[in-house]
Amino acid sequence: MHPILLTRGDRNSDIMGAVTQNIYDDPEFLAGYRTLPRSIDGLEGAPEWPSVRALVPDVAGKRVLDLGCGFGWFCRWAVDQGAATVDGIDVSEAMLDEARRHDNTRIEYRRADLEDVRFDTATFDVVYSALALHYVERLPELIQRIGDALTPGGTFVTTVEHPIFSAPSRPAFTQGGSGLIWPLDRYLDEGARTTDWFVEGVVKQHRTIGTYVQAILDAGLTLTHLEEWGPSTDQVDAHPEWAGERDRPPFLILGAAKR
Repeated sequence: MHPILLTRGDRNSDIMGAVTQNIYDDPEFLAGYRTLPRSIDGLEGAPEWPSVRALVPDVAGKRVLDLGCGFGWFCRWAVDQGAATVDGIDVSEAMLDEARRHDNTRIEYRRADLEDVRFDTATFDVVYSALALHYVERLPELIQRIGDALTPGGTFVTTVEHPIFSAPSRPAFTQGGSGLIWPLDRYLDEGARTTDWFVEGVVKQHRTIGTYVQAILDAGLTLTHLEEWGPSTDQVDAHPEWAGERDRPPFLILGAAKR
């Protein structure tokens, strides 16, 4: 039996309040996204996965929730690790269609906007979210719902775009006299940022590191890990094209626990 998820607007986007841009159902965007190593090779194609994996507890016999599950790579990994139940939530029907192609009765996929998805109290032992929460406008409310949904001793692990990455109006390196230069503007002005990624007009939500941390603390969770992730020197040796990622960390990795 899967824990109950109470979803408002899980089949429609015409709900009250903020609505996540469903860019992953755009055919042109999806075609570009499919070319990424993490789309082709799953967790092993995500260079930050070893760091993230170290934060995920033993999920054997646990109830697991993946928010922004995409193609379902983490959901399937959790099942392979012995999870009792796994629920995957995503706003994109195209992503969920791909995830459902790998049929597994211990995974239940649901379409829902993370702005409004609701959960029963104390129904999940592990909540995971990879590169999805930077699309959510009402993030503190969602993290509060995550905190409420976790069982005592439960774990929350998430990755988001690093705020240094999300802040610039024109997020691209330029060549300077002493090396690569990353632009930075409006860092403390939180809110929507519109960028071009595979298609024009992709909307993400910029917020500071402090805001992410405070949202976790306000939800009654204990922050257990904060990492400004960049590739290791060994990874750069294997992938020289990643060298610039050590000048500007691309991801923020956060871990929290419910005591």
